Amino acid sequence: MTLSRYDLLQSINARGAWVVSKYAIPYLKKAKNPHILTLSPPLSMDPHWFNGRTAYTMSKYGMSMTVLGLSAELEKYGIGVNALWPLTTIGTAALIIVRKTNPDLINRTPEIMADAAHVILTSNSKECTGNFFIDEVVLREYGVRDFSKYIETPGTTDADMTLDGYIEESTLKHLAHLRNIQSRL
Repeated sequence: MTLSRYDLLQSINARGAWVVSKYAIPYLKKAKNPHILTLSPPLSMDPHWFNGRTAYTMSKYGMSMTVLGLSAELEKYGIGVNALWPLTTIGTAALIIVRKTNPDLINRTPEIMADAAHVILTSNSKECTGNFFIDEVVLREYGVRDFSKYIETPGTTDADMTLDGYIEESTLKHLAHLRNIQSRL
């Protein structure tokens, strides 16, 4: 990776999350239910997540560290600061580049992230802060059972979806438990 690309990653991701939050805080302090939500992964120091993508991981973890720090700093103002990350790859414009080298990706639509964000952003900001949410987990805990509307490729199922990066085994175990509980209801 070139130095200019590294600087761009850090500027957009880590610095961008912090700067936007900094300038939003005065307005959020006046809001009834103020939230900051970043699209960044749960923090894990497993070297696997850095191998071959150190610069990108550092930039995304910079966003996650902003969540961790600001959630503590802003708790006294009732400002909820959280992160949201997809369980599976999401069919966005950015994925066009990835598909050139991996055309077999099975994605969900961006609407799953929007719906999960809505659940988070309409929660009580005083009680919902410092979390690293995964889209499907949020929606299942909210009561959503049918995820077929989020499938990008007709004829595929949830089992066909390509997992996104930064998803730990503990998340998959929790999700399997939620799926099992909901299938019995």
